Parts: sequence; C-alpha cells; structure tokens
Amino acid sequence: MIIREANQNEIHAIREQRIEAYLEHRREIPNDHWEGLKAAISSEADMQSGVDLIVAEDDETGELLGSVVLFPPKSDAYEGYVEELDYPEIRMLAVGPNARGKGVGKALIRECIQRSKARGYQYIGLHTGEFMKNAIALYEQFGFKRVPKYDFEPADDGIIVKAFKLEI
Repeated sequence: MIIREANQNEIHAIREQRIEAYLEHRREIPNDHWEGLKAAISSEADMQSGVDLIVAEDDETGELLGSVVLFPPKSDAYEGYVEELDYPEIRMLAVGPNARGKGVGKALIRECIQRSKARGYQYIGLHTGEFMKNAIALYEQFGFKRVPKYDFEPADDGIIVKAFKLEI
C-alpha cells in the first residue's frame, strides 16, 4: 500500500468513494441528516489552504483504497460548527467497501499522526458521528480520548458529532 498526496485529477473519485463508504450509515440516520452528511463529505472543504488530502493506493493495481483529509490548526474544518482548534483535525476518513479490513484506515490515521507530529503539534483531533461505531472503536484503539466540550449537533435531530483528541 502506498500512502501519498492525492492528485488533482483524483478529487472527483475520492469524493465519490467517500459517499460510497458512508452509505452504510444511511439507514441508521434520518434522511435530512444523511443529506447533510453527504453534502459535507462531498464539499470543497478538502480544497482549503493548508489542507492535506491523503490517499491510500494499492501498490500493485493502482486502485484508490481510501482517503483522509488533515486540516491544519485554526481552520474551519466543520464549516462553523466548531470553534477553530489549536491542533490539526482528521476529517472525512473513508475506506472503499472492497478495501475494508486491510489496514487502510489505520495506515491513513498513522500518516495524519506522523505529519502532525513532524510539524511540531502536541495534539491531533477529529469528530465523528455517534452512529459510526466502527470508526469510534478504531480511533479509540489509537488512544483518542473524548472531548465533549467540542461536540456538536449539526442537524438539530439529536444526533451528536463527537469530538476526540490524541496527545502525540
């Protein structure tokens, strides 16, 4: 597996793969929440200045296995829902359904942690929907801890987007 920066010509495919990866949650949440989530993960937020758009590629086939976005500190990673934080934020982690269980998500998270550490940051954070049980379990394996004061409720439907932070 190769972990690298995304190429400009891959952006559409990355956003499509995100939607495909998140589709498993559609039945767990109200339609309005799904539509908001879908809009957020396919928005141009991943093109903000200073953002790292990172992909995992199959080193044999060249297939795009997954992607993640690393937002720099003090950026609007959540389009106004969360105050600008003093540490980088992992966002939009997505692994294609055919690549699950192969360590792609772990490799992308490790890359975000390594980049943040190399840039001198002491912490890295992320937010994830409370319905994303597998994602939460994965983040907790890395040692991410809850930071409830940065939780938010984007659709006023009782579904909380939970904040996590890791000391690196």
